[in-house]
Amino acid sequence: MVNAQKYIDENETIRRVSRQEETVWINPDYLPVEVTDGLCQLVVSDEDIADAEARLTRFASFIRRCFPETEATGGLIESPLEDIPRMQQALEQAYGCTIPGRLMLKMDSHLAIAGSVKARGGIYEVLKHAEDLAIAAGKLTMEDDYAKLAEPEMKQFFGRYTVQVGSTGNLGMSIGIMSAALGFRVKVHMSADAKQWKKDLLRSHGVEVLEYTGDYSKAVAEGRRLSDADPMSYFVDDEKSVNLFLGYAVAAKRLKQQLDEQGITVDTAHPLVVYLPTGVGGAPGGIAYGLKRLFKNNVHCFLVEPTLCPSVLLGMATKQYEKANVRDFGLSGRTHADGLACAAPSGFVTRILGNLVSGDFTVEDARLYDDLRLLDSSEGKRIEPSSCAAFAGPRGLLTLEDSRRYCAEQGLTEEVLANSVQIAWATGGRLVPAEVWEQYLATHLN
Repeated sequence: MVNAQKYIDENETIRRVSRQEETVWINPDYLPVEVTDGLCQLVVSDEDIADAEARLTRFASFIRRCFPETEATGGLIESPLEDIPRMQQALEQAYGCTIPGRLMLKMDSHLAIAGSVKARGGIYEVLKHAEDLAIAAGKLTMEDDYAKLAEPEMKQFFGRYTVQVGSTGNLGMSIGIMSAALGFRVKVHMSADAKQWKKDLLRSHGVEVLEYTGDYSKAVAEGRRLSDADPMSYFVDDEKSVNLFLGYAVAAKRLKQQLDEQGITVDTAHPLVVYLPTGVGGAPGGIAYGLKRLFKNNVHCFLVEPTLCPSVLLGMATKQYEKANVRDFGLSGRTHADGLACAAPSGFVTRILGNLVSGDFTVEDARLYDDLRLLDSSEGKRIEPSSCAAFAGPRGLLTLEDSRRYCAEQGLTEEVLANSVQIAWATGGRLVPAEVWEQYLATHLN
């Protein structure tokens, strides 16, 4: 157990966090990419990311065959990048803030198959596991058309194996849906924070859902224990998985292609500022890492977490990493942002981002629903409450003293920010049932 009081007494930001106040933590260990390049490459190299991208390309024919909604993208799972100028104006009016430059929405909320950012890492890890098994059994070569994996013979082969994962919802959906499509037996261990509709959707795909009264960490621990006891079982570990991380990191190159297609330049005079909602840290960590590898010092990556469960912020700010639990700091860890309800962060991710992430904003639960309604009314777009955490970044960047200071130190002057692109990364929403949307839109918190 971390001596939380020591950090609360010594650090004003942690003090604000313990009081459940909206705030921003600026990373004091943030360094130029060239300083950290060698160490980062030892952990996850550019070649590793390129290998992950190639693997997803090999699986495109299988994905296209099993999921017709990916036909337009040739079996690649990718989301739109769209301008949201009316939302930008609505945020400025609602919060009395200034959001310079161009505000865009990266709509991983609308990714095919799983409808969330987890479709990147979760699906990638399942595909890699399937490839490893099939190649080892002599049933597949890298030169084959991977559409053959959809044949009954291959489903029968994969049916000998089990895939398990612990989840608050979206990771479980991505793992469950893809694993079931391949023929794996699937067990998803879900915490009390998981929404009922996500459990129901998984069961409709033939996935076994095991429910726990405890939090995310309990579901992960139990899933890991049960999987380790079964030699035919594979556990997808959101807290430690390099393969998940690689699947998320591939997003950077695809984002660059979208920016290029829209004629958007990213350089010192035209920076990119990205805001990533964060739970245990895997998805935003992988995306941020990929972006830093590609855009270097011209991209500034901020994480965003609920005031009730800012585990990654606390793990990084205290340097206690996975040992930092929000409950030690007097926080409940229970939040309406169910996808971000992870009381302790990934030690792997918090360490690898130690010099790369710019900071971490926190947001009150009530704002999630307020901003959900703003986005719906201004742009006609709907994303999950968890996704709406991203908007705390652009409205806070020049409002909060610490992030204003960061901008000044990094040369993000008013003139430079006027030429910037700010991206709110929407992490989930496409599969939300109509009746749940109505509940979200009608939810008002104090």
